[in-house]
Amino acid sequence: MRIAIPRETAPGERRVALVPESCKKLIQAGYDVAVEAGAGTVAGFADAEYKAVNAALEPDANRLIAAGDLVLMVTAPGSAQIAAMRAGAIYLGSLMPLRHLAAVRALAARKVTAFATDAIPRTTRAQSMDTLSSMANISGYKGVLLGAAQLDRYFPMLMTAAGMVRPAKVFVIGAGVAGLQAIATARRLGANVVATDVRPEVKEQIESVGAKYVGIELKESAAAGGGYARELSDDDKARQAQMLADECAQSEVVITTALIGGVFAPRLIDAATVKRMKPGSIIVDLAADGGGNCELAKPGNTTEVNGVTIIAPLNLPSTMAYHASLLFSRNLTAFVAAFTKDKAFQLDLHDDIQQGALITHDGEVTHARTRDALAKAGL
Repeated sequence: MRIAIPRETAPGERRVALVPESCKKLIQAGYDVAVEAGAGTVAGFADAEYKAVNAALEPDANRLIAAGDLVLMVTAPGSAQIAAMRAGAIYLGSLMPLRHLAAVRALAARKVTAFATDAIPRTTRAQSMDTLSSMANISGYKGVLLGAAQLDRYFPMLMTAAGMVRPAKVFVIGAGVAGLQAIATARRLGANVVATDVRPEVKEQIESVGAKYVGIELKESAAAGGGYARELSDDDKARQAQMLADECAQSEVVITTALIGGVFAPRLIDAATVKRMKPGSIIVDLAADGGGNCELAKPGNTTEVNGVTIIAPLNLPSTMAYHASLLFSRNLTAFVAAFTKDKAFQLDLHDDIQQGALITHDGEVTHARTRDALAKAGL
């Protein structure tokens, strides 16, 4: 059975789906692995490293994909890549189906079986396959560094011959994987950190990484299961907005990480809140890929409003391509290895992991939320 690793074609994408160490493991498990020439170069993995583990190098992308039984990618495939896939092939990667509806429809039309690693259920058994968590960890870390680099003061409290410098106050909104890593990173840099989440059950997690928890008492639970949050009621939204505005006004750096269902970003910081913030303050909107938590954020750009700098980076994991590729590759390898028998990948659509991650199969869109989104979009 052949695994194909094409070069990523999404704008700005520097990661590669499989690194040499993972190729070696899958080759030892009985797979043939072929990599598009140069696919790992930008991430720091040279063609020679793939050759050294006996992975084949293929210069022609279409020929590579057409020969693949499993096509492993980081992001959603482009139209040319989908067209090159054969009927019955399996795609595995971070498809983000609700954001890439046209790609989903095209995969179904090609009768490709598509698994989205971002739809894998968040269970103990699936932890080693969870690309969302691996990449969110990187985003939380790098987001704090961006804020610290932009801020015109120190993060830590310092005692100097010229006197004491007080620590910066960092406010983290959202305590998923990205938020918890942001808290931990800001604390390691010496900041005074407070954090909030609409799920009060994460208070203990926030405190365990060194932040003070702030929040409101919700009238309705905001937990959506699987570590995700759902939208708040209108009343809870209004009370939360006041709390967020008050905390932002007191903070030098605000890191936002909130996503509904891990996909779309709720608007949590409006223009009035930004206006209340001190000049020189920083907002790092880590939910920019999902549209942004800040009303004034411009995804992919850094802007300044009333003296407040708003950083809205896209695809932060790609900026740390070496380690991002390494971790992503290990996640994909764990998925493939879990369902390998007799040197081949076994479809088992009754398995809870495959069932949760399955988006298209046998010409149909099988994922209910994606089906609904396609119908709503008229696709």
